[in-house]
Amino acid sequence: MLRQAIPLDYAGMHRVRLAVRENTLSSPDRITEADYVDAMDRLGQSWVVEVDGEIVAFASGLNTGNVWALFVHPDCEGRGYGKLLHATLVSWLRSLGQNPLWLTTGPGTRAERFYTSLGWQPRGMVDGGDIRLELDGP
Repeated sequence: MLRQAIPLDYAGMHRVRLAVRENTLSSPDRITEADYVDAMDRLGQSWVVEVDGEIVAFASGLNTGNVWALFVHPDCEGRGYGKLLHATLVSWLRSLGQNPLWLTTGPGTRAERFYTSLGWQPRGMVDGGDIRLELDGP
């Protein structure tokens, strides 16, 4: 089930974030509950995919056109949750009039391949060694 995230979803979202095998956090406390809540409300919107009452994937976009997060728990990969969240997030950001959309991710990762398969274009490296991707469009 796809639904908009609420602050009570923080723990489940963070559990998914810490479970990923690529683009891992250098420190589990680098992203705080306040960061998630801001991405859910004040700075943007977030969505979760729930299966049997458990959050297995989530995405967050910021009002600036930035894809802040899109993560699927490794045990639930390959079920279309990432594409569902991506479509929802892109649609919402486009409804705000954002163009281009942008994100950063580790170069050579599955995340980079996922986004480029959906039309995102590399736009160079950023501080810290990540690659910036952009999606032009309507």
